[in-house]
Amino acid sequence: QVQLVESGGGLVQAGDSLRLSCAASGRTFSSSTVGWFRRAPGKEREFVAHIMWNGFNTYYSDSVKGRFTTSIDNAKNTVYLQMNSLKPEDTAVYYCAATFRSGWPNTIRDLGYEYWGRGTQVTVSS
Repeated sequence: QVQLVESGGGLVQAGDSLRLSCAASGRTFSSSTVGWFRRAPGKEREFVAHIMWNGFNTYYSDSVKGRFTTSIDNAKNTVYLQMNSLKPEDTAVYYCAATFRSGWPNTIRDLGYEYWGRGTQVTVSS
């Protein structure tokens, strides 16, 4: 079993930056892909980004490409999502998820992940 805990969310203004963290316990991220998803009010959960455990093979949705960067620190068993140039439309609950089974393209789908955190709220004011 893997437990995932997100942190780092908050209330910021448009143009600001935030860094989210996803800490794992119970198992390391070795051989996994870690994804970030978000759910905005009244909308379905959507894919944001993912990264393989070795730090390579990152992929981003078009809506965040060039503004968000995901990275992994295996020594700390933590994945990060650096969010720059935040926009009001980035307001959502952000979730991290891990899969030890799925590969592309299932890693851009929430059904491709076995383990989920509870999420952290990000609110961007205009």
